[in-house]
Amino acid sequence: MGTTAARRRARRTLTGAGAAVLLLAGAVTGCRADGAGGEGERGAQAAPRWNTAPASVAAVGDSITRGFDACSVLADCPEVSWATGDDPAVRSLAVRLLGESGAPALSWNYAVTGSRMADLPGQLASAAAHRPGLVTVMAGSNDVCRSTAAAMTPVAEFRSGFEQALAGLRAASPASQVYVSSVPDLQRLWEQGKDLPMVRQVWKLGICQSMLADPLSAAPEATARREQVRARVVEYNEVLREVCGRDALCRYDGGAVFQYPFTAQQLSRWDWFHPGKDGQARLAELAHRQVTAPEPPR
Repeated sequence: MGTTAARRRARRTLTGAGAAVLLLAGAVTGCRADGAGGEGERGAQAAPRWNTAPASVAAVGDSITRGFDACSVLADCPEVSWATGDDPAVRSLAVRLLGESGAPALSWNYAVTGSRMADLPGQLASAAAHRPGLVTVMAGSNDVCRSTAAAMTPVAEFRSGFEQALAGLRAASPASQVYVSSVPDLQRLWEQGKDLPMVRQVWKLGICQSMLADPLSAAPEATARREQVRARVVEYNEVLREVCGRDALCRYDGGAVFQYPFTAQQLSRWDWFHPGKDGQARLAELAHRQVTAPEPPR
């Protein structure tokens, strides 16, 4: 009897020790019975998720985000900016997200008329100081709108500038989300105004000559130049998509602005190139739809 009881006690001790070893091994390796890794689950839970209701908005970019020529000739009009303006006819992204009372104190516009991708790092550095919940980026039009097609920013340089800008923002404000607008289809804008004599006279003043020079010319050289400019816009948009896609908190618009069928009604009455109030409202609507969507555009 005594020997049998001793053997039973020994077996129970060994069984308990084995279970303890298995539990310890599971804790060290992070493995579960179904083979899934506990650390992997924790990593997935810790991955940043897109917030469809950011608490503040900062905007960077060029003349479009400054509302240039939307209210008067050759002047910025930030109050109608699609990103941060307060004009009720536009209902900017900031107003749609933060409300009319909240937007003024919680939105900032660091876009600069005439700026190119090379200027974006500095603008984002200013925006990052506010630790904004969302930063809007609309840049690239001035990289393609040059005096000649040959003067357009090389694609590699455009890419380097955007990568540098986004890296700088991440270092200064890691949690800020970024909404990146595609570059508009400038060829479509040419199509909207080329047949109007008054518009052609305005364009002669020097607006985006890489696309708008000799607007009625059907010569092979002119046609090839316009196609070259449009192709560069497509290349820029692919860069924006690729670079943004590597950042978990960056959302590209999927080409929404590039594909939008802007009409003459939505263009400035002073240059028939920049968005007017109606165009700014359309940009705000597109951005709000993308920012508040549960998933990014495909």
